[in-house]
Amino acid sequence: MQRRHYSISELTREFGVSTRTLRFYEDEGLLQPERRGRTRLYSEGERLLIREILRSRRIGLTLSEIKDVLNLFHTLPAETAELKRTMEAIKSWREQLRQKRRDIDDMMGALDMAEENCLGRLAEIGVGT
Repeated sequence: MQRRHYSISELTREFGVSTRTLRFYEDEGLLQPERRGRTRLYSEGERLLIREILRSRRIGLTLSEIKDVLNLFHTLPAETAELKRTMEAIKSWREQLRQKRRDIDDMMGALDMAEENCLGRLAEIGVGT
């Protein structure tokens, strides 16, 4: 049986974030947990949104960009012109992410070289690793 609601403390433990972080995302309109008095109850859908938001943050997206991406994922336009604009936005996001992937690969290569240089220098001065 799938759980219907999660407390804020359960989600902060699961995702390794603070309650302040989740409240901030709520204030920014990214999350809308159910309220029972002062208690926030997050649905499975909200839990999945938190995962998407945190993944987007890890790859360096701004809050504005995250809102745009979430809209692409969760709002399907009804009109042809809107659908075409959405398709163009998806194409643009893909290219931006491909460029980030290339940049990350380049940075990883540079870090590998720096590490090799450090190991070589340590070997030259007689320090084992």
